[in-house]
Amino acid sequence: MESHVTFRSLLSTVFAMASLLGNLPSHAGEARAAVASNFGEVARLLAQQYHQQSGHTIQISAASTGTLYAQISHGAPFDVFLSADDATPRRLVKEGLAVPASRSDYATGRLVLWSRQPGLIGDGAALLRNGQFNKLSIANPELAPYGAAAREALHHLGRWDALQSRLVLGENVGQATQFVFTGNADVGLLPRSLVLEAQKQVKGSSWLVPQAWHQPIVQSAVLLVRARDNAAAKGFLQYLRGDEARRLIRGHGYD
Repeated sequence: MESHVTFRSLLSTVFAMASLLGNLPSHAGEARAAVASNFGEVARLLAQQYHQQSGHTIQISAASTGTLYAQISHGAPFDVFLSADDATPRRLVKEGLAVPASRSDYATGRLVLWSRQPGLIGDGAALLRNGQFNKLSIANPELAPYGAAAREALHHLGRWDALQSRLVLGENVGQATQFVFTGNADVGLLPRSLVLEAQKQVKGSSWLVPQAWHQPIVQSAVLLVRARDNAAAKGFLQYLRGDEARRLIRGHGYD
């Protein structure tokens, strides 16, 4: 009797596993995604959700948009590119390195002035105009779209030239945020998404930069030509356009 019950339990387990596996594709694949630093953590969460639904695995490599563009141009084996702007994916399409019809916008970023000091930032515009700080951190404008937006914002205020000696440039927005988080810079012009993450540990003070001060930070994704037949890569781009992904993206500080 005991062996009969054990056998029936084993059968039930086998059928349950078969049912679970039946919901996944028979040939789960893999793809490598090059992702702008500001979106790296969100991309990892999206990749986890996508894996749970599809069985496909997405490996995330995060760096500045300019650095990733250079790597792709030199043959780095990426399948998908999630840029922090829309110009770089268009450039890759023009250069024959990305599939034209695959390009789509997945997020719009916002720029925030942030300090780990609770009372430092009230009127952010006044603070930037008066220069009542020692060091200001931004991402390298030549490599990172958020750095370029920060430069535009400072030009808007007429403060770009005056603040040159006080700028601390990060290779990417992650490093620029870290400079402020560790106190190596008093304030930073940074992605709202990264500031929200940092504020989980250090609230500090912040101010949302008006969108009119810089060009819209529209972030686009594109399929690279080497992955034209990669089901995992194509499926991930399609997943980014879905409601579930958009809810997660909005929840991390993007419009």
